[in-house]
Amino acid sequence: MEYFSSANQKSEHATAVDADKYFMKKALEQAEKALSQDEVPVGAVLIRGDKIVSEACNQKESLNDPTAHAEILAIKEASQKLGSWRLNGATLYVTKEPCPMCAGAIVQARIEKLVYGAPDNKAGYAGSLYNLLQDARLNHQVEVVSGVCLEESRELLKNFFQKIR
Repeated sequence: MEYFSSANQKSEHATAVDADKYFMKKALEQAEKALSQDEVPVGAVLIRGDKIVSEACNQKESLNDPTAHAEILAIKEASQKLGSWRLNGATLYVTKEPCPMCAGAIVQARIEKLVYGAPDNKAGYAGSLYNLLQDARLNHQVEVVSGVCLEESRELLKNFFQKIR
């Protein structure tokens, strides 16, 4: 398990921004792993406190599983490691805005915060098409931070889709 240290930071805001960038870089490493396996380059890292609990990348093609999105795999692994489906206090870092399935899983897992890089104007359910994560009609809402490492996330996706078209 990896830890983030922010001992030399001057403010809580700077610390939060630095932590978000740090963990998003870890998610980008997972996205690169997906890319190397000819998967859509999406990576996810789930943390609790300042500790990485799980990391995953898209594996739909390699597992022949339409649910094998990075977010779902990271949530499943974290739940197994922590011995609970309730991931209260957790933050999920994802390189691309979650789809409806993943947004639903984030709500169901009671994840506290989502941080993502690139928006998804065709399937994004964390603000682009719909914001399922903050729908007041649901029994759980998620704090959402978008655009962290936006350019790196967007570039990975753009290059992948240019290559296959």
